[in-house]
Amino acid sequence: MIFVIFDIDGTLVHSNKIDSQCFADTYQTVFGRAFPSINWLDYPHVTDDTIFGTVFKKHFSRLATDAEKQNFQENFVANILAERDRRPEAFHEVPGARAMIASLSQDQRYRVGIATGGWQAPARVKLDFVGIKSAKMPAGYADGNPTRPDIIRMAIDQAKAKYGEPEKIVYVGDAIWDLTTCREMQLPLIGIRVKGDLDFFTERGVEFVFSGYQNLTAFKEAIESAKISG
Repeated sequence: MIFVIFDIDGTLVHSNKIDSQCFADTYQTVFGRAFPSINWLDYPHVTDDTIFGTVFKKHFSRLATDAEKQNFQENFVANILAERDRRPEAFHEVPGARAMIASLSQDQRYRVGIATGGWQAPARVKLDFVGIKSAKMPAGYADGNPTRPDIIRMAIDQAKAKYGEPEKIVYVGDAIWDLTTCREMQLPLIGIRVKGDLDFFTERGVEFVFSGYQNLTAFKEAIESAKISG
């Protein structure tokens, strides 16, 4: 059995950073302070927990309470839903993602999971937008997990508890932090680049990079063959 773990933003769902802007706008509305940057590389770790916590501590010189964080999350989800209603075309499936998840899920050779730097509530909302049901999948989210390795380990632990020890684990992601995390954890990465700039990953040593999942045969072959990139 091969455990295939998927990131969400840019990997299964493409929103052209509208959800990132929602994060910043929600923060400014809820806390009355300008959000400094939606370039996630400006933060120590690219996870909602760390990004939110870093900005909040900078502004208020303390940690946010659970109630403050919950209030922010609820408003953030509400803003994503409002943007989806206003601009439904802006949140779309990475080509072939839903069919690919369904195909892997029906194949006894594979087990599928989610590991995203986002919190669970907004992440599931975005998956729902494109018809990917994640409730029964092993999953790691940013809730209480400050780093991406923490999140991926959470998904792996759940998969092992549910399915047993996999013979191989492969991560599928779209961003530079996915590559650095996979190298840190010694995991093979399959790259996704919706805009077609496949050289973003190939120049960094990733062998298998796709702009979508239209070719299921090629994608499954990549899962079987993917190795840790040096």
